[in-house]
Amino acid sequence: MLDQHIHSSVEILYPDPSDIVGLNTFLPDCSNCKRLNTENNVLRSEVGFWKNCHQRALEREAILKQANEELEAKIKLRERQLFGRHSEKSSGDGEQNGTDLPVKVKRKRGQQPGAKGHGRRRHEKLAAVEEFIELAKDQQCCSCCGLPLEPIFGTKDSQIVEVDVCAHRRIIRRRRYQRTCDCAGLPRIITAPPVPKLIQKGGLGISFWVVILLGKFHFQRPLSRILTEFTVNHELEISQGTVTDGLQRLIPLFSPLYDAIADRNISQGHWHADETRWMVFAEMEGKIGPRWYLWVFCTPDTVVFRIEPNRSSQVVTDHFGDQATGILSVDRYSAYKVLLKSILILLAYCWAHVRRDFLAVAKDRVEHEPWALDWVKKIGQLYDLNKNRLSLLDTPEFETAQQNLQHAVDDMAISRDQQLTDSKIHHACRKVLESLERHWSGLILFVKHPHVPMDNNHAERQLRNSVVGRKNYYGSGALWSATLTAMLFSLFQTLNLWNINQRMWLSQYLLACAQNGGNPPDNAKSFLPWNMTADRLQELQITKSIDSS
Repeated sequence: MLDQHIHSSVEILYPDPSDIVGLNTFLPDCSNCKRLNTENNVLRSEVGFWKNCHQRALEREAILKQANEELEAKIKLRERQLFGRHSEKSSGDGEQNGTDLPVKVKRKRGQQPGAKGHGRRRHEKLAAVEEFIELAKDQQCCSCCGLPLEPIFGTKDSQIVEVDVCAHRRIIRRRRYQRTCDCAGLPRIITAPPVPKLIQKGGLGISFWVVILLGKFHFQRPLSRILTEFTVNHELEISQGTVTDGLQRLIPLFSPLYDAIADRNISQGHWHADETRWMVFAEMEGKIGPRWYLWVFCTPDTVVFRIEPNRSSQVVTDHFGDQATGILSVDRYSAYKVLLKSILILLAYCWAHVRRDFLAVAKDRVEHEPWALDWVKKIGQLYDLNKNRLSLLDTPEFETAQQNLQHAVDDMAISRDQQLTDSKIHHACRKVLESLERHWSGLILFVKHPHVPMDNNHAERQLRNSVVGRKNYYGSGALWSATLTAMLFSLFQTLNLWNINQRMWLSQYLLACAQNGGNPPDNAKSFLPWNMTADRLQELQITKSIDSS
């Protein structure tokens, strides 16, 4: 039956016998059918094999494309870190920043046209040295007739500010007295008391140590550079070993102040925290390498630095202990999240870091730039609404501003959840949104607590001066040096928050230590700003003398 069917089909397709020459070779008999079926099965299996190979090749190509995309994004990130702008401040171009704001003209440097100036400063607090300038003898007569000029009352005055810094020796000559009486048991010769010394038997005065401490720990100048300036400009040669030995002796003088600042810091209800690397070139059991970490915990009126050998959560728990309660503003570093195990401290995460995530997507993945800049625009709107709300505190309009902020936060959460349900969203975009969802409860704490800022910029600003020191003198060379560094960083930054003249304050405190035999005074805590009287605090605070003329 199969042969008849094949022959009938051939006759229909090829009616002319000449057209089917050699066709019989293709007409299978039963054995040929079996062979063709076998070949067909083999070919079918090969088709399946090659289809699987093709599918695996497509999957590998997709993986390689994704890996290539990731590498290109990393290259753009590294180029941006090396050669890009290090500021996230917007350029003022609304289109470029994903906003509808008009393009702003670039602001010129210096005094702006039409802006009110600060006036001429009199510098009345500076000591005055008067100088009288007279005409030369041959000019004190009329150039025409030669008659002498007659002085009149008054002078035409002006002033020039000069700075004259010089090193000098204090020659201390203590008067000696001899008794004129015959009282028994008393020394015959009485000498005037010695002047107070900060370091007993030391030859360097308080003013010298003020310059060293301020120069190194406040202005972040390397010690070698300070001593070189003494040698070159003041002909004062002091060995670095003498100074480092003296610095080590000064540590006990600042310990009570550091402890008091830390106690007040912990007692506050809101903190900012951050950390950065700090080199300590000292051997320590269990510690490999010189990389340590400088931690900062700051409040509106205190700053506490801690130099620790690691970046673990133990530093956070050691600082706050078991009694501190409040809100801690931080970035998303996992070490702070150990506090979430306790209900005493809540974590407020930084919106500036979230904004940075979206900006990284926009800069490293051009195809997703519109999506990322749209989120940057939403975050900017949150900042604007929060700023407007804070300006209306204690006013009837505050409740309306609060509701507007809450609606914007809710809309952002809805938009985030909708985009996360999209299976086609890019993995880089999904990663940013998942981080946003994971930290959402801490990101919106500022809504219910107006005193909590949206970002952690306060802590980063407090670290800025220390980072300059890290680059200038490259950390600390010993454990005691790291301890002194943390103490003085904390002290100077705290005084700076209170707008206190550090040079004047340090001179007074070191003098009190010298008068107490080189030890901390009994009333050391009274030197801290919150323990001062109002008059003394005003005396030490920096004021600006402005002349409206």
